[in-house]
Amino acid sequence: MCSTFRVSGLCEGRIVVVTGAGRGIGRAHALEFARQGAKVVVNDIGANIDGSGGSDGPAGEVVDAIRAHGGEAVANGDDVADWDGSERLIRTAIDTWGGLDVVVNNAGFLRDRMLVSTSEQEWDAVMRVHLKGHFCPSRHASAYWREQAKAGEPVDARIINTSSGAGLLGSVGQGNYSAAKAGIAALTLVQAAEMGRYGVTANAIAPAARTRMTEAVFADTMAAPEEGAFDAMAPENVSPLVVWLGSTESTQVTGRVFEVEGGIIGVADGWHSGPRVDKGARWEPAEVGGVVAQLIDEAPEPSPVYGSQ
Repeated sequence: MCSTFRVSGLCEGRIVVVTGAGRGIGRAHALEFARQGAKVVVNDIGANIDGSGGSDGPAGEVVDAIRAHGGEAVANGDDVADWDGSERLIRTAIDTWGGLDVVVNNAGFLRDRMLVSTSEQEWDAVMRVHLKGHFCPSRHASAYWREQAKAGEPVDARIINTSSGAGLLGSVGQGNYSAAKAGIAALTLVQAAEMGRYGVTANAIAPAARTRMTEAVFADTMAAPEEGAFDAMAPENVSPLVVWLGSTESTQVTGRVFEVEGGIIGVADGWHSGPRVDKGARWEPAEVGGVVAQLIDEAPEPSPVYGSQ
């Protein structure tokens, strides 16, 4: 963490909610937003990596770090996937500082299993915290911003979601997580399309970094570097893009999914309509095989699922 906040003031005065901000990437987001002059609601229930347990310690520690360097922050321990709890989270920003400009949906956990071993509870839990946990805060924030816009108040707000390479390509052993993260990418597109009229942009990131969630899965490739070397897997590398997306400079950027890893920033290229054949009439089942072979031959080769090679 930089010892001095407000170096460039890119987000000076912006009011920001960051979910899952007690550790890892979310913590890095909260600290960088504060360094750039934002007022930050640090949300975290302090759960273990599998979602069990809970503590107010992690969020409070981040708030203390921000305040120690002259920033403004408050802690919130509400469950982002709970309808009433997520509303309280949004109200925390509004009641504390009189408004809201940015929601960064970051909270999540893992319950990795192969599909044949995944229980209903493991599926539901991951869907709940990731997908519903993105929907609920965004829904309450969007209602607030729409009210502001309809009242004639200026709105220049941001939703920043957290998808994953697993959501874009799939990941062996992470069917629940991959499906949830794919849903988040699609949700982002809908948010951008629906909320633009009210002065709200929506974008997502697909980050690669060393966190509690990734260290067990990618232990070999995400090891800490030698002393003095650039740490490409540090969670802090993800935050500059997120902070810029939360600033007023990003007002023309919406409906995008950005990949970010180390010093690399890229734009993910999602599903598009590909080759097609129009018979002009209903197909006979016996005709379909040859057409499918032709279409697959003409279409680009899909990227492989993580862990399938």
